[in-house]
Amino acid sequence: MPTPMLCLVTTPRADAARIADAIVTAREAACVNIVPTVDSVYWWEGKVERDEEALLVVKTTEERLDSLRTLLDEIHPYDVFELVATAIDAGNDAYLRWITASVR
Repeated sequence: MPTPMLCLVTTPRADAARIADAIVTAREAACVNIVPTVDSVYWWEGKVERDEEALLVVKTTEERLDSLRTLLDEIHPYDVFELVATAIDAGNDAYLRWITASVR
């Protein structure tokens, strides 16, 4: 079975649904949860910034990471966007099989 992955992507709140829809429609992920508001504090261009963003929790497979990154390069409004991925080592077996069956 392909390795299921959990990815985190932050976006401007206004773009979250559009990006989530594009990811799922392209079958780059089985599911994207939108956490509508996260307060982000980060270094950018030499100073501390604060923004209200949305957090996308993306369920995909290791095999789809490169194409997911390519899609985000095309549709994400940030020049440097967050894409952090980690393998899902354990969980509901039926759910993990569904993730791998749902991506192309």
